[in-house]
Amino acid sequence: MDQKIIDLFDEYTHRPLKREEFLRRLASLTGSTAAALAVLPLLEVNYAHAQTLDEQDDRFKTERIIYPGSEGDMKGYLAYPSKGPKAGGVIVIHENRGLNPHIEDVTRRMALAGFVALAPDGLSPLGGTPENADQARDMFQKLDPAKTTANFSAGFDYLASRGLTNGKFGCVGFCWGGGMANNLAVNRPDLKAAVPFYGRQPAATDVPRIKAALQLHYAGMDERINAGIEPFETALKAAGVPYQLFVYPDAQHAFHNDTAPTRYNEAAAKLAWSRTIDFLREKLS
Repeated sequence: MDQKIIDLFDEYTHRPLKREEFLRRLASLTGSTAAALAVLPLLEVNYAHAQTLDEQDDRFKTERIIYPGSEGDMKGYLAYPSKGPKAGGVIVIHENRGLNPHIEDVTRRMALAGFVALAPDGLSPLGGTPENADQARDMFQKLDPAKTTANFSAGFDYLASRGLTNGKFGCVGFCWGGGMANNLAVNRPDLKAAVPFYGRQPAATDVPRIKAALQLHYAGMDERINAGIEPFETALKAAGVPYQLFVYPDAQHAFHNDTAPTRYNEAAAKLAWSRTIDFLREKLS
C-alpha cells in the first residue's frame, strides 16, 4: 500500500484528524470516495481477529477487576498462570484505543508466558473504553496526564496486594502505551523493566530518574516516533540507564497489532515479542 496512505492513517489516529477530513484526504489519495471506502478496511483494526488465545484456556485464569486509582476506581483485565510458583507482575498498556479485545488477548499471551499480567483501562475516569474506536481516541484528549500516569502506577500496588507475584514488576506498552511505559519507568523507581513499543520518549531531563532496564522497539517506517530516538538514546547513555534498542527496518507503526491488517508485520511482531518475553523473564525472575 502507498506509504502516503499509511502516513495519513497515522496522522488520523494520532494527531488526530476528524474522520470527515481523513476520508476526504483519503479519497484524494486513492482517486475517489469509492476507492477510499474500499481501502478503509485494510487500514482500520478488526477485532474479529483479536483472539489468538481462548479466554477459557485452562493454562491461565482471567478476571475483570477494579482497583483504586489516583482519584477513583480503575477497571482492568487480569490474567495469570493457573499453576506454578509466584511470578513477575507485568502491566500491559493499551494503544490510544483503550482496553479492547486485542489488548486483552496480549494480556493472556503474557500470562501464558508465565507472568501475572494486568491491563488497566486508562479511560476508566471517563466511564471506560467505548466500543467505538474513534470515540475512544477522542476521549484520550480529555485525560489529565499526571493523574493518568498515577492511575497506571497504582496498578502495580494492586498486583502486589493480590499476593500472586514474586514482588518484581515490569511493564509493556504499545503506541500511546509505549509512551506510558516510559512514563512509568521515570516515575516508579522500584520498576525492574519497561518495554515500550514505538512509544513517545520522555523528556531528556527526566531520563536520570529511570532505574528500570529498558527494551525499546521501534518501526523503521515510523518517522514521527523515530525522530525522538537519538536524543533519548543520548540521555540514556549519559545517565547510565541499561537499555536495548531494536529497530525493525520495514515495519510500520503498530506493527505488533495483529488486528491492524496493513500495518501488522508478522515477522517483526514475533521477533519483538520473543525478545520481550526473554527480557522480562531475565529481569523479573
